[in-house]
Amino acid sequence: MEKRIYVTKRDLFQTEGAQLKETLKTQLRIDADWIVRNGYDLSLKDETQLTALTEQILIDPVTDTFSDQLPQMRYTLATEYLPGQYDQRADSARQCLAIVADDEEALIRSFRIVQTDAELTQQQQEAVEAYLINPIETRKKNLDVLKFTEDTRIDPVPVVEGFTEKDEQAILSYLQEEGYSMTVADMLSVRDYFRDTEHRDPTLTELRVLDTYWSDHCRHTTFETELTAIEVLDGPYKEELNEALEAYRAARKETGRGEKPVTLMDMATLYAKVLRARGGLQDLEVSEEINAASIRIEVEKDGGREPWLLQFKNETHNHPTEIEPFGGASTCVGGAIRDPLSGRAYVYQAMRITGAADITAPLDQTLPGKLPQSKISKTAAQGNASYGNQIGLTASYVEELYHPGYVAKRMELGAVVGASPEDHVVRGTPAPGDVILLLGGPTGRDGVGGATGSSREHTEESLEKSSSEVQKGNAIEERKLQRLYRNRDAARMIKRSNDFGAGGVSVAIGEIADGVRIDLDAVPVKYSGLDGTELAISESQERMAVVIDAENEDAFRALCEEENLTATRVAVVQKEPRVQMRYRGQTVVDLARDFLNTAGVRASQTVTLAPETREFPGGSYPETKEAVLENLRLPQNASQQGMVEMFDSSIGRTTVLMPYGGRTQRTRQEAGVQKLPVPGGTDSASVLSYGFDPYLSEFEPFVGAQYSVIEALARQVAVGAPYRTARLSNQEYFERLGDVSEKWGKVVKALLGLYRAQAAFETPSIGGKDSMSGTFHDLDVPPTLVTFAVTVSEASATVSAELKEKGSKLLLVPHRPDALHLPDYAFLQRSWDAVLALRDNGSLLAAKTIQQQDVVTALIQMGLGNEIGCDVTVKDHKDACLPGSLLLEVKEEADVPEGFVEIGHTVDGPLRIDGIEIGFDEAQSALESRYADLYPLRLPSSASPLCDASPKEKKTAHARASLAKPRVVIPVFPGTNCEFDTYDAFVKAGAAPEVFVLRTQNQAAITESMRALAEKMEQSQIIVLSGGFSGADEPDGSGKYIVSVLNNPYVREGIEKMMDRDGLMLGICNGFQALIKSGLLPYGKVTAPDPSSPTLFRNEIGRHVSRMVDVSVVSATSPWMAGFAPGERFVLPVSHGEGRLMAPKEVLDQLFADGQVASVYVDPEGEPTVDPRYNPNGAYCGIEALTSPDGRILGRMAHSERYTENVFVNIPGRKSQDIFQNGVNWFK
Repeated sequence: MEKRIYVTKRDLFQTEGAQLKETLKTQLRIDADWIVRNGYDLSLKDETQLTALTEQILIDPVTDTFSDQLPQMRYTLATEYLPGQYDQRADSARQCLAIVADDEEALIRSFRIVQTDAELTQQQQEAVEAYLINPIETRKKNLDVLKFTEDTRIDPVPVVEGFTEKDEQAILSYLQEEGYSMTVADMLSVRDYFRDTEHRDPTLTELRVLDTYWSDHCRHTTFETELTAIEVLDGPYKEELNEALEAYRAARKETGRGEKPVTLMDMATLYAKVLRARGGLQDLEVSEEINAASIRIEVEKDGGREPWLLQFKNETHNHPTEIEPFGGASTCVGGAIRDPLSGRAYVYQAMRITGAADITAPLDQTLPGKLPQSKISKTAAQGNASYGNQIGLTASYVEELYHPGYVAKRMELGAVVGASPEDHVVRGTPAPGDVILLLGGPTGRDGVGGATGSSREHTEESLEKSSSEVQKGNAIEERKLQRLYRNRDAARMIKRSNDFGAGGVSVAIGEIADGVRIDLDAVPVKYSGLDGTELAISESQERMAVVIDAENEDAFRALCEEENLTATRVAVVQKEPRVQMRYRGQTVVDLARDFLNTAGVRASQTVTLAPETREFPGGSYPETKEAVLENLRLPQNASQQGMVEMFDSSIGRTTVLMPYGGRTQRTRQEAGVQKLPVPGGTDSASVLSYGFDPYLSEFEPFVGAQYSVIEALARQVAVGAPYRTARLSNQEYFERLGDVSEKWGKVVKALLGLYRAQAAFETPSIGGKDSMSGTFHDLDVPPTLVTFAVTVSEASATVSAELKEKGSKLLLVPHRPDALHLPDYAFLQRSWDAVLALRDNGSLLAAKTIQQQDVVTALIQMGLGNEIGCDVTVKDHKDACLPGSLLLEVKEEADVPEGFVEIGHTVDGPLRIDGIEIGFDEAQSALESRYADLYPLRLPSSASPLCDASPKEKKTAHARASLAKPRVVIPVFPGTNCEFDTYDAFVKAGAAPEVFVLRTQNQAAITESMRALAEKMEQSQIIVLSGGFSGADEPDGSGKYIVSVLNNPYVREGIEKMMDRDGLMLGICNGFQALIKSGLLPYGKVTAPDPSSPTLFRNEIGRHVSRMVDVSVVSATSPWMAGFAPGERFVLPVSHGEGRLMAPKEVLDQLFADGQVASVYVDPEGEPTVDPRYNPNGAYCGIEALTSPDGRILGRMAHSERYTENVFVNIPGRKSQDIFQNGVNWFK
């Protein structure tokens, strides 16, 4: 049966329509009321499936209505995914169907409808469609058609007849007509190889594989171009550039590389080789398996030291994000994760640095062939945050840089850090007979041509022609890979691992061993109809290739099955050094390893180091209060907190510094500081920082690159980290160079500056990434060389940026420029060592770097966090604040080191800078104003009601049976990401927790899994539904996947039996959502909710919110709240997109009266609040946590499990609320 249904939110829940109204009113000046609906095309086996979908899965009875008829309105726009694009909503719906009924023969497709009764002109309709439809991923849907047939015919891979006979002109024509990214020289070498060595014409697949394998993205052909001559022209930096060139040439001789080609790659990587030659850099892990920069470290554990590997990687997705912001940005972080993950590291720390033009520019200023800057920025932020939040990756530092040059092409850049015990990792050598398994998701058309597309210049046609190039992310699948690789038994079976990034099968498997035989027929697919070429080069994400000893295959696949992860043998290692692929009985690729490894023809280029013509970017000093406030509104100063809070910054129990610190959470921090993911905890923390100023780099790349290193290291010092042990990784992002020697000169100057700074600090760059296609016609990105710095410090010694107390000294560490604005390396090292000495003797209270020489803004930002004022004089030092300068707060009795300047004191009251008085609220208002429409930090007010939250008396009951160590079952659903945090919290509390992964690969696995979960529940005393994004919070609503499981007859019975034995249940965040939508809360049993039931809905502000909140205990009648007094307050992390508890006022009043409201959000005075500053989601009556009538089931939004020692150190307050110990004590 085929059917179409339409799902519409009830009026109270039509928030998407309201947001669309505001967006189109702001962006298009169209003032109209909109209704947003979800549509589903269904092809089902029977009525049972339809009933399951319409009564349990697609419809939430509290928030939704549905119909099989679309209401008629004046204007209707229906949009659907392009064929081949991943439809997460439909996929999650089908997974839920498999649990509730079965999904046999079921096909589901989702689409979206927006409607208005306003009279829109044709021009306005076209504007709406242009804004809402990105042709890369979606198209208008024809609502007159309902069909599920698709063309699945597969033609044999053609041989390119006559290829070996083509002359140079014919080769050029063929290359251009077919859209290859290879150079003519490359293609001629391919012709010669097939003519002279293989004695045949190539298949189309072979040409596409070579085009991918040799792309700039995969093989860094620009960075490997031989630089045959470097000329330095007259200019202000001629002497310094010549000195840097001579130092580089001397280092080449010292390391025995004097006869090797001079290349950009050689310049970028040489200093690390120099240090190794001199006996340094002994912490570097040297291996043939290069997945990410990797160093050996010693980690504190249980008072001792344990050897670990720390791995880090930076990644860009500039081109994909430019044309499809959500998918491009989400797979940027997904791809970054997989590099250290393939090295067997658990990735736990992320930083996102992006580059945009003016995101407040009107839409009519959008260039032809481009998306609006505002849409790219916001949609990319949503995509990146969505992926990271789902997989459970902590992003404690997020920043967007603004420069008009990034209108040429966006910069979407991220860096991640991962770690693992060293004994988890075996670096083996593939041997003939070893098997190659493909782990993870199936293959589709997404990402076909991605590597070559990223290597090309962006044009007006890119939006129309590049739909298949953008990969689609599936964070839930990658989370399974993370769990598998964290398993020591599984990790040690892996000889070698490669992630499926650029190039897909052709690269991931093609380069994993010298000789491989690949069976493309074995590659799992998302849908039928893919041909051999598509299978060979598709870059569908969330896949890994692993080499396993054949005798370990069964054991390894069993471990994969335990993680609900598909493992398929797709290739074997062979002795003959050739890459061979077969598909449908045809050999579609058969290439010699030696030829593949040539990476094409090495190009050559002359280089001219020409002087730049721009003025040094020094800012004007604000002389009046109005000028100070206006300065706070500048793009580089304006608050980005509304964007930063979209990213989960607390998951993992590792966050030492929240992104914004202080009691008000208004002071931006200097770096990401995360404790390593050591079970049971550690004081060892990795510090990740960055440095880059596009205006400094544009002024002179040689200077800008040096300051990128200085800024990255200064940020390390600012958080109290040992900068001398830092290891660097760099991102180069430049215009398309062509054969223009002066353009090449910009890159060379930047790399010489990088070399100079590395040598000055003896901090080597051991990793990096280049992207050399930042051009749109005559527009170019600014010369971009970003430095990331990583080191290991102690969480307990971390310094934050917000001012701490009144009456302390404020010091300036002034980095004064010389006539050429070059760094004073000796002063910087001497001063930074003195800062760390102040940290060591306990005198250092706060520290902050100074950006764009703007000491006034830095002081204001430091004061806002705890609303501590200052009285300082800094005007005389306004020109002495180059990158590397610091502002310090030290104790009053602290000595002032030589070269530091005492500029004043902290005070009780407003900020007084050079006699100008600035109030805290007016400063914050100025900071928030620029991006308030695009990235609102909070709503002006809330429409939520308040209730009587009178405290309830405490009960002191216990379970009838006493247990020394109660058993806890923690189910892991597809999308769960807080299971490790929850497990550790219960271990610390003295329980015996067990993580149970739900297996859903087929109907038999589902049935077996449901029975096994029910048995685990019957055998346990506590069931915990931990946080995450079950089913990716789809279909259209959080918790629905878990509810589908809870409604399974086996599972429902398992819960009932456990609860009959005085058992407890706990649901946090996503788990709370499931408890609410299953009826377990507030009713105490699985029951279908009705329209008057409480629900958890989208945050009132319309986005994910990650921050710390104040909560107060209202009722201690639950075993989970035992030991807490009503009115007792805690400061806890929240991170969710759907945490707004809503219900009719009379229902909520009854919940308060019955003592079922466990805690509420409160303001600084401790009063329950709906004020958006303190109630992060707009929850009615400020409700944060609910219990069942008997108190044994608790659901809450705040993540109590994320606290451990020395986390959230920049947020004052009581951060440990040990509900887990209370749960265990119930059984004492």
